Amino acid sequence: MKTLVIIPTYNERENILTALEIVYGLEIDGLDVLIVDDNSPDGTAALIREKMADNPRLFMIERSGKLGLGTAYIAGFKFALENGYDYIIEMDADLSHNPREIPNFLALMPDADLVIGSRYLVGVNVINWPLSRLMLSMFASMYTRVITGMPLTDCTSGFKCFRREVLEAIPLDDVKSNGYSFQIEMHFKAWKRDFRIKEISIVFADRTVGQSKMSRKIMFEAAYMVWKIKIQSLFGKY
Repeated sequence: MKTLVIIPTYNERENILTALEIVYGLEIDGLDVLIVDDNSPDGTAALIREKMADNPRLFMIERSGKLGLGTAYIAGFKFALENGYDYIIEMDADLSHNPREIPNFLALMPDADLVIGSRYLVGVNVINWPLSRLMLSMFASMYTRVITGMPLTDCTSGFKCFRREVLEAIPLDDVKSNGYSFQIEMHFKAWKRDFRIKEISIVFADRTVGQSKMSRKIMFEAAYMVWKIKIQSLFGKY
């Protein structure tokens, strides 16, 4: 089976080489990596281009500017579908998602269409977050679960693995959200299409270098998106 790991980057020069080293060190047959870089001012793309010269399993999409997480993943999904990948993994570049968990996701794929890494499946598995950020994340998942009815413990997780059939069934050009709301929308669309969704417990460790991309705008968008997809679903538009 062919697997693609999609890693969006914006100013991740300090983290990306470590992430790639761990991913390739797993020595998983048929596993490639796609970097989607939003014209990082710190030279992330230039660093990746150097690595691509010696690594035929590493690819990159370079974009004109900071266009958002959601559109980065949509570009990656289209690349995956066009190039015949069977499994498509989302993962952050900052090592908050441990690449060593990838084999655990793939092990569940024979019996699932979407495997989501949950920080809250077994207790609370978050390291180095301030209490305010943790409470916000937990509230966001509860808020989303209550409004949408999705039976997930971590509705906003960004560490997951899709079977290609899920992405083929979702009109990707209709997905306009970013950040937390992008994750919620993709989960919701997969769930409403009756795909098999499983959660796997992961440990989320906050980044140690670089800056978080979280903003108030992203939080407000997520709060709004939950109601939007709920209302659309009532009219069969999801």
